[in-house]
Amino acid sequence: MVAARFILITGASTGIGAACAIGCAERGMTVFAGVRDLVAGDALQATGGKAIIPVQLDVTDGKSITNAADVVARHVGQAGLSGLVNNAGIAIGSPLELIPLQQLRRQFEVNVVGQIAVTQAVLPLLRRARGRIVNMGSIAGRGTIPMMGPYSASKHALEALTDALRLELYPWGIEVSIIEPGAIATPIWDKSMQTSVDVESEMPADGRHLYEAAARSVRESVGQAAARAIPADAVVKAVLHALTAKRPNTRYLVGRDAKLRAVMLRWLPDRLQDWILKKVLKLPA
Repeated sequence: MVAARFILITGASTGIGAACAIGCAERGMTVFAGVRDLVAGDALQATGGKAIIPVQLDVTDGKSITNAADVVARHVGQAGLSGLVNNAGIAIGSPLELIPLQQLRRQFEVNVVGQIAVTQAVLPLLRRARGRIVNMGSIAGRGTIPMMGPYSASKHALEALTDALRLELYPWGIEVSIIEPGAIATPIWDKSMQTSVDVESEMPADGRHLYEAAARSVRESVGQAAARAIPADAVVKAVLHALTAKRPNTRYLVGRDAKLRAVMLRWLPDRLQDWILKKVLKLPA
């Protein structure tokens, strides 16, 4: 195993990010927990201990990123940064015909552009320590379902960026991995449901009715998946391996549902997958 001393985790207020911060701190790492609200950071520190250092960080705000990188740099000094976990993300669901374009841009600004912005800001520190980058993807980055195209597209883009970074940073010994979870029990389910409702309210009424039945079926399916979701500990285990293993995996599938979906995507023809999804999701004919 490789010693990991200083780690920066974005989107650490709740869910997977908070669980990863606590998991890394328990293993003796100093964790810079990127949070938009320092009150949430203080709560995380109260749970995980003084090894967690809350850092105000909004991945869509250039000044916030620069300030956070400066804070990290002052703490780590010449030791550099051992790992970056790009975890911050949102999930926006909508039929592509109707999604307000500002919402589509927001989806990519957080899940794609924000990841690269943070990575660029701390790469000098990662290079100094021959650190690791761990991107939080999703099985949705390999294959989507209807109404979740915006989210899946952002995670698919993150797959490509991960591959490019892995090759580009190889000369400096910086390993880059992506985590591909299935359904994980975190607040993102409730947040994404509320976001979808908010986005739907921005759509023209004469367009909404076209997708009402399909949207209702997908929401029911998502609710069932949330009920079956596994604890975030499974993701933490994958992240820790990516940060500390001598030879980390390039990709980590997490959860039985993610592994089953990966098999389907690899071996089944597109039309057969479409037929299965239509049946499983009970989409209107």
